[in-house]
Amino acid sequence: MRDAVSLSSARAPSLKWWALGAVCLNVLAIGLDGTVLSVALPTLGRALDASASDLEWFQAGYLLLLAAGAIPAGLIGDRFGRKRLFLGSLAVFGLGSVLCAEAPTPSVFLAARLMMGLAGAGSTVMALSALTVLFDDRERPRAVGVYEAATFLSLPLGPILGGWMLSRFWWGWVFLLNVPVVVLGLIIGMVLVPESRAEQRPELDLVGAVASVAGLVALTYGLIEAGKNGWGDVAAVTLMIAGLLMLGGFALWERRLGARGGHPMIDPGLLRSASFTVPAVLSGVAGLGMIGLLFVMPQYFQAIRGVDSLGSGLRLLPLVAGLIVGALPAGALAKRLGPKLTVALGFVLLGLGAALGMATRAESSTAFVAVWMFLLCAGTGLVLTASTAAALSRLSPDRSGIGSAVVQAFQKTAGPLGTAIVGSVLTAGYRSRLGLGGLPETTAALARQSVYQGVAVARQSGSAALARSVRTAFVGGVDMSLLVSLGTAVAGVAIALAFLPSTRREAGATERSRATEDDGLVRLDD
Repeated sequence: MRDAVSLSSARAPSLKWWALGAVCLNVLAIGLDGTVLSVALPTLGRALDASASDLEWFQAGYLLLLAAGAIPAGLIGDRFGRKRLFLGSLAVFGLGSVLCAEAPTPSVFLAARLMMGLAGAGSTVMALSALTVLFDDRERPRAVGVYEAATFLSLPLGPILGGWMLSRFWWGWVFLLNVPVVVLGLIIGMVLVPESRAEQRPELDLVGAVASVAGLVALTYGLIEAGKNGWGDVAAVTLMIAGLLMLGGFALWERRLGARGGHPMIDPGLLRSASFTVPAVLSGVAGLGMIGLLFVMPQYFQAIRGVDSLGSGLRLLPLVAGLIVGALPAGALAKRLGPKLTVALGFVLLGLGAALGMATRAESSTAFVAVWMFLLCAGTGLVLTASTAAALSRLSPDRSGIGSAVVQAFQKTAGPLGTAIVGSVLTAGYRSRLGLGGLPETTAALARQSVYQGVAVARQSGSAALARSVRTAFVGGVDMSLLVSLGTAVAGVAIALAFLPSTRREAGATERSRATEDDGLVRLDD
């Protein structure tokens, strides 16, 4: 492992950044594949004669394995080689893309999507792990900023690019577009990314692997179902409880295995380290508000402002601009201010954007909406980058794979969690404000389903009063969802100020003290 680190340090600085570029390009492709399907589902339904259940699993299956495969991928990379897993995952991802484009039936398409989700987990975890191997403490925050910026680009770019391609070309090109990106990543990765693995190869913990995968699958799918059907859905709640119990059992198993002198997947000392777990958790918390925007604002632009899907995607560009503007200077700010103040500042910006956004109305200007989205997402980008860099700085290169997997698991589950929370709050706010007096119950029930149905009912009935009520009710729901983001920001500031280290030196002192107390656990400030 040390040889790999020395090799990466000896490389010309420009080569390291070229390697990072290849890593980010493939992370962008994986992120795009998670968002592009939101506009491709109607086309796929017609082309493959897919049912509503098929369409649901096309999206959910990919996201499930993307989250659930993270921890096993980290263990495999540490044991067998991170570069090997990264390149192998890219190849499988490319093969899955080809199979999706050529799929003759929904079952073949779903199998290919599941393959891509599992490969995407391996690629993203190893990409994040590569930042620990390629870059030292001084360079890593900047590298994380570039990595996060590439990840952010995929959020609105997927719907924009997918909508444009589907309106002009055969739907299969949406997936075949991944192939040249994968090939380029494979070539550059083979040449520039050094191989690395743990000095002491971790044992394969089958019980831990099964428990972690099953727990993350159940929790993530439960959250997806709650986002669609509400928190009162029995199946969704049951899945979430089962997932949390399995993850709790996984944590107890790992702790007991370590106490008996075994080889747990995750070093218990790592999870007890506040300077790792707190920023890792905060990196997931920061994403809740941003994911909420991705759920809420396309509905606002299309149903309330009357623009098409492409116009809605273009109006989300301030979101990406904010994320990138927040991400890129995060390293320099953390070096000057320390992790505590940098992350707290990010949450302050996030809260300011959310508070400003609560003044949004149906007739608000596009410029006003762009300003508060930019502020909210600039704060999100700052928190995500600074907290991720802080968590990675506590990882020894020897365990960078499994440590990066833990960070990825927090971030990947934040997506469905944010959608579920914001979706339920938005729906509750919309329904509670909707005035449906005088309408037949069947028509009123239809209008309550969603803002799109409400707009359609108002148009069919020719009722200007109902149309105003639908717009006002939905904007009220948007206000409530942004109140959730504001609350998240306030909690984030409090947690950052209470638990994050003020400086890198303080973090190192804390970890040295903890390593001494843990008597034999791997030192994290290696």
